[in-house]
Amino acid sequence: MNEIKQISSLQNPIVKKVLLLKDKSRERKKENLFIVEGQRELELAIKGGYEIQKTFFDDSIISEQEAMKTLAGLTIQPDIISVAKEVYQKIAYRKTTEGLLAIVKSKPHDLEALQFKNERPLIVVAEAPEKPGNIGALLRTADAANLDAVIIANPKGDIYNPNIIRSSVGCVFTNQIATGSTSEVIEFLKRKNIDLYCAALSASKNYTTIDFKKGSAIIVGTESTGLSTDWLNNSTENIIIPMHGEIDSLNVSVSAAIVIFEALRQRGF
Repeated sequence: MNEIKQISSLQNPIVKKVLLLKDKSRERKKENLFIVEGQRELELAIKGGYEIQKTFFDDSIISEQEAMKTLAGLTIQPDIISVAKEVYQKIAYRKTTEGLLAIVKSKPHDLEALQFKNERPLIVVAEAPEKPGNIGALLRTADAANLDAVIIANPKGDIYNPNIIRSSVGCVFTNQIATGSTSEVIEFLKRKNIDLYCAALSASKNYTTIDFKKGSAIIVGTESTGLSTDWLNNSTENIIIPMHGEIDSLNVSVSAAIVIFEALRQRGF
């Protein structure tokens, strides 16, 4: 068992490193490290095979024994650091917290590393999503549906943004995620014989009339601009969810969820 270290100063270099990783995407990408906060999220990161480098706990919120229990499944134990209450309040991202936080090593998210669980994979692709809350909600839906993969085309940020981790409730660690440019993703999916069903307002078919039982990718764009012409030009079929009120579209994560669970219904789940 590693010796429990203690930090009581906000000027400690490790504290400053945590703050940089929490606040700066550039720092996360440079160091290939990010911050996970919360017991459930950390447990999911461990279950997902992520390497935990350092763990911090505030013993006024969580006991040393509880913190150690969360890390019990690790083959290699990380440094475990007890921090003063004021230090933890500074490094914590959430206003309400469980007193547990860790520095975690990032994973690569290459398209070619994807390994599908099914011969007829079901995938969701989001092009250039900007709002962390939408990405988090999409990841929660993907986990609930046990999708084969989530692909982010033309990503605008990094998936280890604390807002994404929080809004996904740790599902960023439970999904198989890949990123790439739109052209790379289209080429990859076509090479894998996966049909492309693009959510679009024009030249579209009702999503309930589509056969999703073959290998299928459900493609969604941003609410403001929709999908790029590259997707629409390569679409197997454009799909639409009929609207019965005054607005012409739903939140992107809600739209994706509706179509994903229709595909699951067709597949007998």
